[in-house]
Amino acid sequence: MPFRRSKLNHRHHRDGHILVWDQRNLHESLDEQDTPKRCFATRYFVTFMLFLGMANAYVMRTNMSVAIVAMVNHTAVNEGNEVFDDECGDRDIPVDNGQDGEFKWSSSLQGYILSSFFYGYVITQIPFGILAKKFGAMRFLGYGMLINSVFAFLVPVAAREGGVWGLCAVRFIQGLGEGPIVPCTHAMLAKWIPPNERSRMGAAVYAGAQFGTIISMPLSGLLAEYGFDGGWPSIFYVFGVVGTVWSIAFLFFVHEDPSSHPTIDEREKRYINDALWGADVIKSPPIPFKAIAKSLPFYAILLAHMGHNYGYETLMTELPTYMKQVLRFSLKSNGLLSSLPYLAMWLFSMFISVIADWMISSKRFSLTATRKLINSIGQYGPGLALIAASYTGCDRALTLAILTIGVGLNGGIYSGFKINHLDLTPRFAGFLMAITNCLANLAGLLAPIAAGNLINNNPTMGQWQIVFFIAAFVYIICGTFYNIFGSGERQFWDQPENDEQKPALAAADANSNQPTRAITAQQ
Repeated sequence: MPFRRSKLNHRHHRDGHILVWDQRNLHESLDEQDTPKRCFATRYFVTFMLFLGMANAYVMRTNMSVAIVAMVNHTAVNEGNEVFDDECGDRDIPVDNGQDGEFKWSSSLQGYILSSFFYGYVITQIPFGILAKKFGAMRFLGYGMLINSVFAFLVPVAAREGGVWGLCAVRFIQGLGEGPIVPCTHAMLAKWIPPNERSRMGAAVYAGAQFGTIISMPLSGLLAEYGFDGGWPSIFYVFGVVGTVWSIAFLFFVHEDPSSHPTIDEREKRYINDALWGADVIKSPPIPFKAIAKSLPFYAILLAHMGHNYGYETLMTELPTYMKQVLRFSLKSNGLLSSLPYLAMWLFSMFISVIADWMISSKRFSLTATRKLINSIGQYGPGLALIAASYTGCDRALTLAILTIGVGLNGGIYSGFKINHLDLTPRFAGFLMAITNCLANLAGLLAPIAAGNLINNNPTMGQWQIVFFIAAFVYIICGTFYNIFGSGERQFWDQPENDEQKPALAAADANSNQPTRAITAQQ
């Protein structure tokens, strides 16, 4: 019955993809013999390399947060007396008398230095999202990270010879190189990972962000304390080498998609292509800009993403400084302890992703309810933790425990708004991610600037409380907006019926002598 089989294909292969919510009968549409049996399939290697790429990206992003603590001559900045918070008269905690750095940079100037990376990172999000869709993602990602890594070697020279503006210029170029990481990773996952594996593989890849932070902060602290060339420069030399090696390996061993991979097992290639594209090959329709601009669920993701980035960047860029000035941890222990919250976030993100998949597959919760519930944990948790931590500065063990739990709960966002783009529009998810990631990082780059100007060489608990309160309320307000207007349903403007059928498929249908429904492009 060719006509019935054609209708079945259109039901399961709308727009050329098997949709995430159509996976219940996926095993019926794929021959069990076509499922690859190898323990470490090629798509898992690609996932692992993308995980390492995300980790390298966050290493480059976060290492300056620890390095700048060692770079600054805090005594000179504060006219002979390094400023520490001293409001807790009943605690006997020695001040870290580690060697001062070589630069006289105020707190507000440090904020601009920390944010310079994000200016370059932000402006490349949407362009690379569009370019990756048109020309492929692999080379943009590999060469972008290579630029990022090579310019890491120039950070010490730029700081010493070019001063603040030279350093900001190099960090800006590093941000440009890192711009492809999110949109191109999203595009690579779309080509390599079958929909029924996407949640787990996606969570594993993006967990590289926390893994990179976990590696970067303690190792940066140790290198700043014991490294060569004055300590802090070794941070950028060591991670520059690691990033360069990864970039070259990625360009040599990873390919754009299964069809272009020369050594992939044929069964695995067929399994991936059948799962992603099926028998029908449909042209991608134009991006519905007007409909997206009017979509409240899209704005819910956007606000949630912006709120997350502001709060996350506040902690990621300012936590080492808070550890030194208020909690009085030494530089060596600073990096290790600053990484604990991100270790908790990494572990919790993997755990909660399994819970989220169970909630959906068990049909006890709708997709919309699951996204909102898990995202609430991911945004209300750190918001409330920041409020609590702002009152416990005199108890550094309790403060560190609260921040670790709060940031750990933040891992819920990976099963909340972060994956919600695919729910709203499977075909335009990469473009939506480019938009939200661009604007979210614009919000994120304001975080170190705001914190630097609020502290401004006056690191009292009262000033840090303002910094924490602002981040907390941004988390909570944006999370609430998402709960009101967010959705897990596919949007009406993502209509597969409006796709244009490719000539090859049209000819095949005509030769079948069976009535088929023409799919025309909506002009």
